[in-house]
Amino acid sequence: MASARPGPRRRGDRLFALVALAAALSWSGWLAQMHLAGRATPLDRIESALVDLRLRLAGPRPPPPGVVIVAIDDETVRREGGFPVSRATMARLIDGIAAARPRTLAVDILFLEAGRQPDSDRALGAALARVPAVLAAAAVFEGLASEDGIPVAASLHAPIPAIAGAAASGIVNVSEDAAGVPRHLPLVVRTGEGIAAAFVLRAAALAAGHDPVVDRDAVRIGDRTVPLDLGRYLPLRPYGPRRTIPTVSAAGLLDGTVPSSTLADRVVVVGVTALGGSDTFATAFDPVLPGVELLATGIGQLTTGDELRRDVGVRRLDAAASVILAAAAALLIALAPPGPAILLVLLLLAGWLAAGAVAFAQGAWWSAALPLAAAGLPVLPLAVARQLLDRRRAAGLARSEATLRRLQPAALADRLAWDPGYLAEPVARDIPVLFIDLSGFTRQSERLGPGRTRAVLKSFHDLVDETAAGHGGLVVNFMGDGAMVVFGALDPDPAAAAGAVASAADLVARTAAWIATDPELAGAGRALDVRVGAHYGPVILSRLGSDTNQHVTATGDTVNVASRLLAIASEAGARLAVSADLLAAAGIAAPGPLFERRQTMAIRGRAQTLDVWLGRGAGSV
Repeated sequence: MASARPGPRRRGDRLFALVALAAALSWSGWLAQMHLAGRATPLDRIESALVDLRLRLAGPRPPPPGVVIVAIDDETVRREGGFPVSRATMARLIDGIAAARPRTLAVDILFLEAGRQPDSDRALGAALARVPAVLAAAAVFEGLASEDGIPVAASLHAPIPAIAGAAASGIVNVSEDAAGVPRHLPLVVRTGEGIAAAFVLRAAALAAGHDPVVDRDAVRIGDRTVPLDLGRYLPLRPYGPRRTIPTVSAAGLLDGTVPSSTLADRVVVVGVTALGGSDTFATAFDPVLPGVELLATGIGQLTTGDELRRDVGVRRLDAAASVILAAAAALLIALAPPGPAILLVLLLLAGWLAAGAVAFAQGAWWSAALPLAAAGLPVLPLAVARQLLDRRRAAGLARSEATLRRLQPAALADRLAWDPGYLAEPVARDIPVLFIDLSGFTRQSERLGPGRTRAVLKSFHDLVDETAAGHGGLVVNFMGDGAMVVFGALDPDPAAAAGAVASAADLVARTAAWIATDPELAGAGRALDVRVGAHYGPVILSRLGSDTNQHVTATGDTVNVASRLLAIASEAGARLAVSADLLAAAGIAAPGPLFERRQTMAIRGRAQTLDVWLGRGAGSV
């Protein structure tokens, strides 16, 4: 007789699959709704990284043939004797450009205040009147948007009338994503006086000789229609690194070494490219792309039609794909064996990513992060549910992980938990190394005895670990009454040096306060003090030990120098001995109250001398 048990089991599997499908549809539907509405989510940072990856895979593109940049470059600034370039020089430059008869002139320089010489302002205005021109204006935003998604400016800063009387003006603001990368240009902005047009839109319209018509999802300029993202934003797709768009030097035009014929019948964009200019942006091709090149990119996209398409239609495709992939992933994990199911889910997601990369190369911006998140979250709880069948093994793994966390710094344990191969191969990196030591503690340990000494050291180690971790430091070794701390060891960190300096100051202050208030150390007085030595330079991060007993550490001359600085601090009667290299890496020009003097000192075992800052810490006596 057939058993009745498989029936309830199958019903349970079906119920589990239905619950999983409902959860996946609810989650993916919510994400899709947020995407269709253009709401900011944590996925934006992931999407930003994936967009840059797709840009690099697609590679640079040929620049628009009708756009050229006239650069206020380093040579121009050098000849001018500094920045900004004078209004008189700008007037001569614009006169020369106008004589070349360009199609349009777009000047990405703000003329918000009257110059020192009114005649120069009038001359610049007269020069601009000789050519169809648009000048830069700047909007100030407070994160508001109107009901139709158009950004609302709190204020608008326009060029002065003496210069802008014969020219149009447009907003040069760029919209950056959650990672700080420029992704869009707002084509229209609401102000207190109505709708203001973007700089790139004004320039493209002047070049085409037609007024633009901006609809909800596209802009029409003459016979050309360019799709737009939500809020009338133009998605940006850089053509390549700096100077991919044809660029000539303003200095060359002024002295005649660059023929003005190169500007004839083109859209000429004037802007600053000199090093040290604040108007730069990080893109996939260049970490310091001048802002004028982004604006020239937008003008090129509007005039040639080689835009990056991300409109309502593309967003709907993203939403549909996310819901379908999430549902498929949930059903596969719920009904199929875990191994093959996960493999199939990965293949589905990889297929979408590959198709998206091809589409991106053709100019269509399909979301990569949205389907990954929509399908990824349903997979996780379902996979966990399958793994609960082996609860004993999971409990054993949890106990092992808990033990590991107690034997390693918390940050290192977290890193090893998700990256077991961390430092399987040594890594060379420039980082800060800090040593701290309790001077005079040996005598105190004789007085306290073993048991009380251990308790005092435990309190001190807790203080060091907490303080270092608060500034991004990692205690790699406790050595009795001392410790070695490294910063930026887990991942490169541009703030590591600043964190090391701040940690050194806090360690001195907190340890001194602890010595003064700990009842076990009462009466120690000046016989017990704290010393900190810190240096910045190259180290080798690696695992040391046998195959079955390893620890993570840093080695090299930097470590040796940091250790030697403890002795220097003691000899100099200081609590802090920090190398000038560390302060330079931290960007600290004036050390402030932490340090009392700077000395060039010899380091034992080292041929070269070292500049060292010495002090007793802020507020120390």
